[in-house]
Amino acid sequence: MTALESARPTRVPDRTGRALMAILAAITAVVFADALRRLPGVDEDMLLTEYWRAVGYVVFGGMALLLAIAPRKQRGMWELLLVHKIAVTVQALFVLDVPNAGLTAAVDGFVVALTATAYVLCRGWIAWRPGQLGPDDNR
Repeated sequence: MTALESARPTRVPDRTGRALMAILAAITAVVFADALRRLPGVDEDMLLTEYWRAVGYVVFGGMALLLAIAPRKQRGMWELLLVHKIAVTVQALFVLDVPNAGLTAAVDGFVVALTATAYVLCRGWIAWRPGQLGPDDNR
């Protein structure tokens, strides 16, 4: 057994972490559908912003799905997702007097907790190890 093989998570934690990310992807798909449903009622001056937000759900849902499928083959994906969601949560906490800031802090804080838990369970940092993504084809 190589050092890399011994660093991989056991079956139950790995499947649990993957399941958490699959659930996150599914929830994000529902939120995307709801955002699309609400677009026709958005004021014209906010239409592009709300559309951008709705399409962002596809990106984050896709990231969660990719992490559920191959959690140790996505170098940097875990970290990007976490950095973004932590930044949004912190910003929401700084502007709690703004409408929906509390809800945003709670929801994105939940996403941070879920993603961080899955990251630990799946040992997502293993993607950064040399050779984890296969041979270097950039010679």
